[in-house]
Amino acid sequence: MTTTFIDTNKLPRVETPEGEVAEILNGKLAGAKNVVGALRWLDSGELFHAEPLGKYQLIYLMEGSGTITLENRDYPVAKGAGVYLGPSEGAAIQAAQGASLKLFHLVVERIPQ
Repeated sequence: MTTTFIDTNKLPRVETPEGEVAEILNGKLAGAKNVVGALRWLDSGELFHAEPLGKYQLIYLMEGSGTITLENRDYPVAKGAGVYLGPSEGAAIQAAQGASLKLFHLVVERIPQ
């Protein structure tokens, strides 16, 4: 097994209606199978919808503060918070006014047993 180092600062960021995103873990970059990892940046007031994908999702707040909405209930969150979403679950994450967020978003395929 080899170790692969990925300089995430050199990966291209893509502008989306839900902030900037850069894939940092996928098949092309690291030969990853069944998993995609991305960094996401939300500016003040921007909102990211983690839609139910039929896959497992983990979203970890690396920097900043904001709100996570789960099942129509808002939870204030800050650096170090995270949320696990099952295949049929979704959430919305919004950067607080005057703040920004950096998120690590991991999406893992359901593996048949």
